[in-house]
Parts: sequence; structure tokens; C-alpha cells
Amino acid sequence: MRVTYWLEHAWLGTHVEPGVTLEVSDGRVTAVRTGVDAPPPGATVLRGLTIPGLANAHSHAFHRALRGTVQVGSGTFWTWREVMYQVASRLTPETYHALARAVYAEMALAGITAVGEFHYLHHGPGGTPYADPNAMGEALIEAAADAGIRITLLDTAYLSSGFGAAPDQHQLRFSDGTADAWAERVSLLKGRAGAGDDGVRIGAAIHSVRAVPADQLATVASWARERGAPLHVHLSEQTAENDACLAAHGRTPTQLLADHGVLGPLTTGVHNTHLTDADIALLGSSTTGTCMCPTTERDLADGIGPAVALQRAGSPLSLGSDSHAVVDLLEEARAMELNERLRSRTRGHWTAAALLRAATADGHAALGRPDAGRLEAGALADFTTIALDSVRTAGPVPRLAAETAVFAASASDVRHTIVGGRHVVRDGVHHSVPDVPRALADSIAALRG
Repeated sequence: MRVTYWLEHAWLGTHVEPGVTLEVSDGRVTAVRTGVDAPPPGATVLRGLTIPGLANAHSHAFHRALRGTVQVGSGTFWTWREVMYQVASRLTPETYHALARAVYAEMALAGITAVGEFHYLHHGPGGTPYADPNAMGEALIEAAADAGIRITLLDTAYLSSGFGAAPDQHQLRFSDGTADAWAERVSLLKGRAGAGDDGVRIGAAIHSVRAVPADQLATVASWARERGAPLHVHLSEQTAENDACLAAHGRTPTQLLADHGVLGPLTTGVHNTHLTDADIALLGSSTTGTCMCPTTERDLADGIGPAVALQRAGSPLSLGSDSHAVVDLLEEARAMELNERLRSRTRGHWTAAALLRAATADGHAALGRPDAGRLEAGALADFTTIALDSVRTAGPVPRLAAETAVFAASASDVRHTIVGGRHVVRDGVHHSVPDVPRALADSIAALRG
């Protein structure tokens, strides 16, 4: 299928260009032409600012059911986790598909064209495997397809309640028992991510150093490395995790991962909040990525990670909505800069261009899609258009549209989302889930105890 899109304004990585056409064929951009003052005959017109599709590099789809519920009273990350476990205990492949389909449709409405699903809810109640041992993962893959976005299923090893201790009753559904058993199960998903399938990638994840015994970290890392697959890991999200790791192993979580061959250019540490200078140097020198999730990190009172120092050390930055306190990658990008302003009491740590890169090209690369996140020939034809005439975005001159998008716009300003050259969202309406709020409400209501 060949399609021509005329973009009123386009973000081309360094600047906003007015009047751009994109030629699209078989899901990829084949040509980019600038200086096109009026739409060519037959072209699909996208008014506003068109940017590459946003990459949500860290998602737990079922956490969307916690929105609002966990805002009652006080507490910590650990008390929040108990509420999360209650929701997890009620999910089935069918109810998880319904919820994830609605959540991924919400992402599409927010301009997200690819998601990294950090998936650890593998088995039935009590840890009993389903007849299809990947029924829950398959439900997520199908949900993404139904919602029209790409997915990297980061199948997660979660084997312990903490540094070798057996899983507790809540975590039995997460555990395969051993890393070898995890690898055997996840390998059955391999066929869904063949070279010809741009919609699905299968990656790996280590939930955390507390959840995978040290002597089994290398098994997960080797599985990913042998396949050239992305590998993600929650890293130093909580000081309690750091303290426990030091007590168990005499080293920080980052050092433990380095010692077992986990770090490297295909690996992304999620959060990377409470790091030593030596940790930052290890992550940067190995070009291990960093996925910041500012709205979740502030929602859970986790702290502000050293994103500036990490990037300077050589760690590429990406962004995720994690627990989905909100689903808004523009807000994640803005929050990373504003958090750093609060901490340092200075402004301008990242330009709008740098923040957009974290939300697009570097995010897609972290998900195993280096051919996405750019408006150029050969790239996947995934892009999103942000209105420049809303109450949030009206007023600035068009050449400042990138700054306007990052520092003023929200997910509500997304007008179009195109994946593989096809409209998933047109004029703010999802093509296959026309009533996303109702789909979310119904799927969440089905999980209430």
C-alpha cells in the first residue's frame, strides 16, 4: 500500500520544517520531501506538528487498574505493592487481554506507537501453569495487535521474593522456579518475533537483583545475548533493595549485574535511581541504557535518578509510563527536565530536541527497533501529530513547535497516530476501540473483588 502524507509542520530531528510530504510504502517511509507549500492531490493532510511515534519503553499494563485506588492515604512503595498484588491475583488471560487492549488503545491516543511490556504475570493462581504456558504473554501480544501498536514483550524472570528466598504467595504466579525453566518457556514465544514481523519483538527482563538469584542472572543475560534481544532490569529503584544487596553480596546491584555479564548495549536499567558514582561509571562505560519513568517515580516517592550524569557517562536515555499513573510520554519527557531543575535549581539540562529523542529514537532502540523513531527514508512509518491550536499549544510561533510540544502539550493534544503507514488514531478517535474510556472502565470493573 502506497500513501502520501502532507505534514503542515514536521520535526526532523533538529528543527521544525513546514510543508513536508512523506511517501509511505509497505509500512516504511520511502521518501521525505521538504518545501511542499500545499498538499499534493490525494495526500492525507496532517495539520499540527508531526513527530516520530513515541516509544513507551516501560509498561506494566495491569497497573493501569490501580489508578486512583492507590491515591487514598499515605504509605510507601512497599505498601503500594500489596495493592498491586491484589489486582494481579484476579487476572486471567481473558481479563488481561481486555484490560491491556484498552490500555494500549489509551497509549495510541497519546501518540505511542510501540510499547515495552515488562511482563511477569505468567501463570495461574498458585503458580499452576496454563495449558499454554505463555497464555498471559500471548494475551498481551494480541491486545497490542488489536490496539494497533507495536509491542516488545519483555518476558521477565521473577524467581525469588528476595535474594534467594522462595516466592511468597503473591509471587507464585510470577515464578518459573529456575532461570533455565524460564528460558525454556520464553523460547516458545520466539516464533512470534520473526524477522518479518515488525509488530512483535520478544525480549527478556530480570525483574530485579532481589528477584533473580545471583547465580542465575547469567542464564537470563545469555538467553538475550544469543538472540540479540533487548534485556531490561529494574535497577536500584529503592534504597532498601540496595541495602539488602549489599548485605547479601557485599556489592551494589549495578556491580552485581556487571559481575554476571548483564550490562551492555542491549541492556536497559529501569529507574536507575539510587546509584553510586561507580555505578554510573559502570552503566555508562558499558553503554547500558537508562529508562526513566518520572511520573511513577514521583507517584511512588522513589526519588529523582541521576539522568544527567548517566547520559554524560554514556548511558542512552529512554522514557516509560511504568505504572500508568498517567499515560503521557510528553509529560514524562517534561518531567525528566523539570525534576532535574528542582534538584539542581538550574534550567535547561536537555533541549526539546534531546527530550524528543529520548521519547522516540532512543526509546525504540531500547525496545529492539533501531529503525523507528525518525522521519526519514527507510524508517518505519510510525508517527504522531500534535495539535498546535489547543488551549495549551496555541500562540507560539511554529518554529518553536517542538518546545511547545514538550513543555506545554499533553496527550490530549494528540490528533493522529499512524503505525506502519496506517491511521490508528484519526482526529482523536481510535479506529478499532472507538470508546476507550468505556473499554478501560469495563475491564477494570471486571477485576474488582
